[in-house]
Amino acid sequence: MEQSIFARVGKVTDSLEEGLIAFFLGAMTLLTFANVIFRYVFNDNILWALELTVFMFAWMVLVGASYGVKKHFHIGVDVIINLAPEKMRKVYALVAAACCLTFSVLLLIGSWNYWYPFVTDRAWYETDDIPMPEMLQFLADWLNEGERYEKMPRFIPYMALPIGMALLTLRFAQATWQIILNKSDRLIAGHEAEEDLQALKAELAQAGDELVNSQNKSNKNGKESE
Repeated sequence: MEQSIFARVGKVTDSLEEGLIAFFLGAMTLLTFANVIFRYVFNDNILWALELTVFMFAWMVLVGASYGVKKHFHIGVDVIINLAPEKMRKVYALVAAACCLTFSVLLLIGSWNYWYPFVTDRAWYETDDIPMPEMLQFLADWLNEGERYEKMPRFIPYMALPIGMALLTLRFAQATWQIILNKSDRLIAGHEAEEDLQALKAELAQAGDELVNSQNKSNKNGKESE
């Protein structure tokens, strides 16, 4: 039952991260393209395009950081682990994981402390150019004493900070748990990439040998038929 819960949480988190990254990347591309068309074809521009693009890029980077931990995209140095005895690798990996987990928790606390005032005391603080969607005006009754927002309040785009850091903390916790269960011996996958490359080279070499043998056999059969 416990594994089932972890599997479900992991599946939901994967879908959330992949969906957000794909959405913001696609939206940034379309918005930038539309702004270029408006500027050079219609001699006009979308006033809020730049600010919104910056916020979407921040969302994509912060969510992508946690996704990178999951997929082992982050660059790391594993020289010490590779040189260490096999029994000590897990210890070193756990120390590294504990440092990363502590750092991500501190980032989460700091991002929450930065974002939370924008929902309470500074809920009136708006962005410079991004208009407030009508469907979100109900937030004015909850947080802005009923006064309608002309521009989008900053707590909406700034929400990327606590969400991104929460996902990052979750991913480091998952990576630490994988090390504890002996399913991994490090946070990065540099050695795995090298092993995959070597395996690919071996497969290509084997395929080349089989192709040469097949051609030789075909040539031999051709000569015998003559």
